[in-house]
Amino acid sequence: MPKPNPRHPNYPIPGGPELRAKGWRQEGLLRLLENVLSVGEDPDNLVVYAALGKAARNWASHRAIVKALTGMDEDQTLLIQSGKPVGLLKTHAKAPLVIMANCNIVGQWAKAEVFYELQRKGLICWGGLTAGAWQYIGSQGVIQGTYEIFMRIAEKRFGGSLAGRFILTAGLGGMGGAQPLAGRMAGAAILCVDIDPERAAKRRAAGYLEQVAPDLDTALAMIDEAVKDKRATSIGLVGNAAEVYPEIARRGIVPDIVTDQTSAHDLVYGYVPKGMSLDQVKGLRDDGQGQLMAASRASIVEHVSAMLEFQKRGAEVFDNGNLIRTQAREGGIANAFDIPIFTEAYLRPLFARAIGPFRWMALSGEESDIARIDDLVLEMFPDNRIVTNWIRLARENIPFEGLPARIAWLGHGERTALALAVNKLVAAGELKGPIAFSRDHLDAGAMAHPNIMTERMKDGSDAIADWPLLDAMLLSSSMADLVVVHSGGGGYAGYMTSCGVTLIADGTPAAAERLEHALTNDTALGVIRYADAGYEESFEEIEAKGIGYVPV
Repeated sequence: MPKPNPRHPNYPIPGGPELRAKGWRQEGLLRLLENVLSVGEDPDNLVVYAALGKAARNWASHRAIVKALTGMDEDQTLLIQSGKPVGLLKTHAKAPLVIMANCNIVGQWAKAEVFYELQRKGLICWGGLTAGAWQYIGSQGVIQGTYEIFMRIAEKRFGGSLAGRFILTAGLGGMGGAQPLAGRMAGAAILCVDIDPERAAKRRAAGYLEQVAPDLDTALAMIDEAVKDKRATSIGLVGNAAEVYPEIARRGIVPDIVTDQTSAHDLVYGYVPKGMSLDQVKGLRDDGQGQLMAASRASIVEHVSAMLEFQKRGAEVFDNGNLIRTQAREGGIANAFDIPIFTEAYLRPLFARAIGPFRWMALSGEESDIARIDDLVLEMFPDNRIVTNWIRLARENIPFEGLPARIAWLGHGERTALALAVNKLVAAGELKGPIAFSRDHLDAGAMAHPNIMTERMKDGSDAIADWPLLDAMLLSSSMADLVVVHSGGGGYAGYMTSCGVTLIADGTPAAAERLEHALTNDTALGVIRYADAGYEESFEEIEAKGIGYVPV
């Protein structure tokens, strides 16, 4: 039976042994669709995160998707175009159950204003990354990535520890909300600014923020005390980052680390300009888009100017993937890209080996299933410091949202081995139900984004989008259960293309076949992508693991 959801009472958390569909593959995907709404920011409007990232185009489309999933046979494939089901076709039992293409606009037309017009006409929706692919697991989905960034900075700049260090950031939405907990887990004193008091309260209630300060003076005093005591803490502050960052700089305070995860990617539905209330912004979204975009960009100029000033004074400053540098450069800051992107600065050696954010969800709804897999991960990968450290930290610090889930940075071969071992546990009845495996779209072979994932590639191949397209075709050929190609919407329009995948481990030999082929080929392509760009780590991985790379 579904479980009550105190955050969104009308969107219960799925679970239980009863099937509404004809098999666990279909039921699993249906539960993942239900889950992204149960943990979403605005489920009444089908918005999962990032202001516009939707699970389906509209409620009629959602109802049609549910009807198709509950009634389809295993030898059929459901086609979804920008959040709307358009076909249920006879294929075969080894074909994907769901194939999606969301928000892919022809290059010369892939602009924010075109997207907004198509959205207004009801012809398109943006799936975000994991939102429209039904793979989002709440803030936990990005907590480990944020934590790993902070720890790489600790190794690079601060002798391996962030104890006694001050992190300044902003944004407490579906993605940014991971930052306070990740910063505290990394041992730092982190101050998180957000314009929306409801978001701050939500993160406080979930335990991500330890406290919410009433004003900037109090917030800085609390941070200063924690820094002196070398005590990890997370403090929230309701305010506009475009005002708070410059004020902190004016006072001569230099944080050790500065970043931002506001919705700067979207100047209409995301970012809130300084001097405007949330209600004023909402009132301009239909008839005042031009005014709102101009005001947002002007605020971002001040926001990023302060970040550059912090960098000049010695802070470690990085872009966390929200296009804020791009908006600032378009607003007139020529050197906005002096701020590095987190992928190139800290994580590229991992991605070159196809080590990235792998995730699994307990379709039973039972936390005990995740606990058993936690034990399995520790048993299988005792020498993997990143994974063993993370599993122990996650168990102690991270509350489940929606379906119990876990994420861990695993690479080529590791993902396949874990999934096959879990499938055996399902078959043996050691788990209460099947497990869904997925990953972030920000993965080695799965994303082309020249301002995030593929910025400053060694061979200059930043903007080539062939790789996520190849990934989607390869995953379809490798029998994955769900395969999706997403491109950017709103302010991300024209900036990225990504591929997502989901597989259901239901304990059957057929599931084992799907898991082995799809997960192995997915990470193999990731290694090949970076080898093709000339990264030595990838060639080492190819040699060590016998990946079928074709040198030219």
